Amino acid sequence: MKMKEAESMAIKIEKLHFSYDSKNPVLNIDELNLRAGEKVFIYGPSGYGKSTLLNLISGVIPAFSGNIEVLGKKLLELSNSERDLLRGSEIGYIFQMFNLIPYLNVEENIQLSFKINPDRVRGLDVQKQVNDLIVALNLSEHRFKKTYHLSIGQQQRVAQARALVGQPSLIIADEPTSSLDANNSQEFMQLLINEWEKRKFTLVFVSHDERLKKYFDRSISLPEINKI
Repeated sequence: MKMKEAESMAIKIEKLHFSYDSKNPVLNIDELNLRAGEKVFIYGPSGYGKSTLLNLISGVIPAFSGNIEVLGKKLLELSNSERDLLRGSEIGYIFQMFNLIPYLNVEENIQLSFKINPDRVRGLDVQKQVNDLIVALNLSEHRFKKTYHLSIGQQQRVAQARALVGQPSLIIADEPTSSLDANNSQEFMQLLINEWEKRKFTLVFVSHDERLKKYFDRSISLPEINKI
């Protein structure tokens, strides 16, 4: 790989082998490269290791065999605290189950990511960004509502805003439309792609729903690259 190509890679995976126990391999991926600023759709049915792959990329769980390089850092060379810092400052994560705090309102949930990780917003007018995200994601009239008063679609937009606040270089989305109906799913995707158009972060989105391919630059079948 040429130097310029290497420098432009947001994620590089080589010879990745992972299992939770010695008898049941979960991932066996020879190579996976994602360019900086690319939006990539990774699809496959349940049980093929989609969430595990995202947890490895984000450094939530360590890979003990192979190489994972994220935003220019080799994860195996980082300590637990260094992986936590990378994830907190550079990566936004949109969870399948939202993971919102029910006793906080919409604005407070969005602010949570930088309250925990101040490096995420260093040098930014963060309140302006929170306000802009609330407007862009159609949450203005819900700003001070507790999240348990919101619809599922509204909760998912709050989760999206929380992941986007700051200047994350990488956004990871784990089946975020799985609990949404068709209309809410389409709205969620359009809002997410609109934010990508503004910022050009690297977007890694996994789902079993292949209808979502149309929103992405590249689609990858996990069963095809996962040689278990």
